[in-house]
Amino acid sequence: MTRSLDLGCGPNPKNPFNADEVFGIDVREDLEAGIRRADLVIESIPFENASFEYVTAHDFLEHIPRVVYIPSRRNAFVEVMNEVYRVLKVGGLFMSFTPAYPNAEAFRDPTHVNIITDQTFPAYFDSVNRWASGYGFNGAFEIRLQEWRGPHLLTVMQKIEWPQPPVNS
Repeated sequence: MTRSLDLGCGPNPKNPFNADEVFGIDVREDLEAGIRRADLVIESIPFENASFEYVTAHDFLEHIPRVVYIPSRRNAFVEVMNEVYRVLKVGGLFMSFTPAYPNAEAFRDPTHVNIITDQTFPAYFDSVNRWASGYGFNGAFEIRLQEWRGPHLLTVMQKIEWPQPPVNS
Protein backbone atom coordinates (compact mmCIF):
# COMPACT_ATOMS: atom_id res chain seq x y z
CA MET A 1 0.00 0.00 0.00
CA THR A 2 1.47 3.36 -1.06
CA ARG A 3 0.92 6.67 0.68
CA SER A 4 1.15 10.23 -0.61
CA LEU A 5 1.21 13.59 1.20
CA ASP A 6 0.22 16.83 -0.55
CA LEU A 7 1.61 20.00 1.06
CA GLY A 8 -0.58 23.11 1.00
CA CYS A 9 -3.35 20.98 -0.45
CA GLY A 10 -6.37 23.24 0.08
CA PRO A 11 -9.66 21.31 0.28
CA ASN A 12 -8.57 18.45 -2.02
CA PRO A 13 -5.18 16.70 -1.70
CA LYS A 14 -3.72 15.89 -5.12
CA ASN A 15 -2.56 12.38 -6.01
CA PRO A 16 -0.48 12.49 -9.23
CA PHE A 17 1.30 9.22 -8.38
CA ASN A 18 -1.98 7.31 -7.82
CA ALA A 19 -1.07 6.31 -4.28
CA ASP A 20 -3.44 4.05 -2.37
CA GLU A 21 -3.79 6.51 0.53
CA VAL A 22 -3.66 10.29 0.21
CA PHE A 23 -3.17 12.83 2.98
CA GLY A 24 -2.84 16.59 2.96
CA ILE A 25 -1.34 19.40 5.01
CA ASP A 26 -2.95 22.81 5.02
CA VAL A 27 -3.66 25.69 7.38
CA ARG A 28 -7.22 24.31 7.64
CA GLU A 29 -7.93 20.87 9.07
CA ASP A 30 -10.42 18.38 7.60
CA LEU A 31 -9.69 15.00 9.13
CA GLU A 32 -12.49 13.33 7.15
CA ALA A 33 -10.68 14.35 3.94
CA GLY A 34 -7.29 13.26 5.39
CA ILE A 35 -6.09 16.85 5.84
CA ARG A 36 -4.10 17.77 8.94
CA ARG A 37 -3.49 21.34 10.04
CA ALA A 38 0.05 22.68 10.15
CA ASP A 39 1.71 25.98 9.31
CA LEU A 40 4.88 24.63 7.71
CA VAL A 41 6.60 28.02 7.93
CA ILE A 42 6.94 27.43 11.68
CA GLU A 43 5.77 23.84 12.33
CA SER A 44 6.87 20.33 11.44
CA ILE A 45 4.91 17.99 9.20
CA PRO A 46 2.67 16.09 11.67
CA PHE A 47 3.60 12.58 10.48
CA GLU A 48 6.22 10.05 11.54
CA ASN A 49 9.58 9.59 9.82
CA ALA A 50 9.53 7.61 6.55
CA SER A 51 5.71 7.62 6.34
CA PHE A 52 5.29 8.24 2.60
CA GLU A 53 6.36 7.01 -0.80
CA TYR A 54 5.36 10.38 -2.28
CA VAL A 55 5.23 14.01 -1.18
CA THR A 56 3.86 16.68 -3.51
CA ALA A 57 3.75 20.48 -3.43
CA HIS A 58 1.55 22.15 -6.05
CA ASP A 59 1.77 25.95 -6.08
CA PHE A 60 3.00 25.86 -2.49
CA LEU A 61 6.76 26.36 -2.07
CA GLU A 62 6.66 29.89 -3.44
CA HIS A 63 4.62 30.81 -0.33
CA ILE A 64 7.28 29.56 2.13
CA PRO A 65 9.65 32.38 3.15
CA ARG A 66 13.33 31.65 2.91
CA VAL A 67 14.04 33.20 6.31
CA VAL A 68 11.79 34.15 9.23
CA TYR A 69 12.59 35.55 12.68
CA ILE A 70 10.31 33.98 15.33
CA PRO A 71 11.97 35.04 17.67
CA SER A 72 15.26 33.77 16.30
CA ARG A 73 16.38 33.17 12.73
CA ARG A 74 14.84 30.16 10.98
CA ASN A 75 15.54 29.10 7.38
CA ALA A 76 11.90 28.16 6.76
CA PHE A 77 12.30 26.89 3.18
CA VAL A 78 15.28 24.71 4.12
CA GLU A 79 13.33 23.39 7.13
CA VAL A 80 10.39 22.47 4.89
CA MET A 81 12.81 20.56 2.66
CA ASN A 82 14.21 18.82 5.78
CA GLU A 83 10.67 17.84 6.71
CA VAL A 84 9.96 16.50 3.21
CA TYR A 85 13.15 14.45 3.43
CA ARG A 86 12.21 13.21 6.91
CA VAL A 87 8.71 11.95 6.04
CA LEU A 88 9.71 10.33 2.74
CA LYS A 89 10.89 6.73 2.65
CA VAL A 90 14.30 6.13 1.07
CA GLY A 91 13.60 5.92 -2.65
CA GLY A 92 10.45 8.04 -2.25
CA LEU A 93 9.65 10.86 -4.64
CA PHE A 94 9.11 14.56 -4.00
CA MET A 95 7.31 16.52 -6.71
CA SER A 96 7.28 20.32 -6.78
CA PHE A 97 5.15 22.28 -9.24
CA THR A 98 5.68 26.01 -8.81
CA PRO A 99 5.75 29.23 -10.83
CA ALA A 100 9.41 30.03 -11.28
CA TYR A 101 11.82 32.73 -12.45
CA PRO A 102 12.08 34.25 -15.05
CA ASN A 103 8.31 34.08 -15.54
CA ALA A 104 6.16 36.98 -14.31
CA GLU A 105 3.87 34.51 -12.53
CA ALA A 106 6.65 33.91 -10.00
CA PHE A 107 6.36 37.55 -8.88
CA ARG A 108 2.76 38.53 -9.64
CA ASP A 109 1.12 37.22 -6.46
CA PRO A 110 2.13 39.34 -3.44
CA THR A 111 2.13 36.19 -1.28
CA HIS A 112 4.93 34.66 -3.38
CA VAL A 113 7.92 35.19 -1.11
CA ASN A 114 10.21 32.40 -2.30
CA ILE A 115 11.34 32.64 -5.92
CA ILE A 116 12.35 29.24 -7.30
CA THR A 117 14.65 28.91 -10.33
CA ASP A 118 15.71 25.94 -12.42
CA GLN A 119 18.89 25.83 -10.31
CA THR A 120 17.26 25.85 -6.85
CA PHE A 121 16.81 22.10 -6.48
CA PRO A 122 19.86 20.84 -8.44
CA ALA A 123 22.28 23.18 -6.70
CA TYR A 124 20.92 23.24 -3.17
CA PHE A 125 19.14 19.96 -2.48
CA ASP A 126 20.68 17.37 -4.79
CA SER A 127 23.23 14.72 -3.83
CA VAL A 128 26.08 16.38 -5.75
CA ASN A 129 26.22 20.03 -4.66
CA ARG A 130 24.06 20.10 -1.49
CA TRP A 131 24.66 23.85 -1.03
CA ALA A 132 21.66 23.99 1.35
CA SER A 133 23.64 21.88 3.82
CA GLY A 134 25.34 25.15 4.80
CA TYR A 135 21.91 26.37 5.92
CA GLY A 136 20.96 23.23 7.83
CA PHE A 137 19.68 20.84 5.15
CA ASN A 138 20.25 17.30 6.40
CA GLY A 139 19.40 15.13 3.39
CA ALA A 140 19.99 14.64 -0.31
CA PHE A 141 17.88 13.99 -3.36
CA GLU A 142 18.60 12.90 -6.90
CA ILE A 143 16.88 14.93 -9.59
CA ARG A 144 14.70 12.56 -11.64
CA LEU A 145 12.88 15.11 -13.79
CA GLN A 146 12.89 18.85 -14.21
CA GLU A 147 10.98 20.60 -16.98
CA TRP A 148 9.04 23.73 -17.70
CA ARG A 149 5.26 23.51 -17.98
CA GLY A 150 4.36 27.01 -19.06
CA PRO A 151 5.39 29.39 -16.25
CA HIS A 152 5.64 26.46 -13.80
CA LEU A 153 8.75 24.43 -13.07
CA LEU A 154 8.00 20.76 -12.47
CA THR A 155 10.70 19.02 -10.44
CA VAL A 156 10.68 15.40 -9.29
CA MET A 157 13.40 14.33 -6.87
CA GLN A 158 14.11 10.98 -5.26
CA LYS A 159 15.21 10.67 -1.64
CA ILE A 160 18.53 8.90 -1.23
CA GLU A 161 20.08 7.74 2.00
CA TRP A 162 22.28 10.45 3.49
CA PRO A 163 24.95 10.39 4.59
CA GLN A 164 25.91 7.85 2.00
CA PRO A 165 26.68 4.41 3.45
CA PRO A 166 30.37 3.48 3.31
CA VAL A 167 31.50 1.53 0.27
CA ASN A 168 32.78 -1.93 1.23
CA SER A 169 36.30 -2.50 -0.01
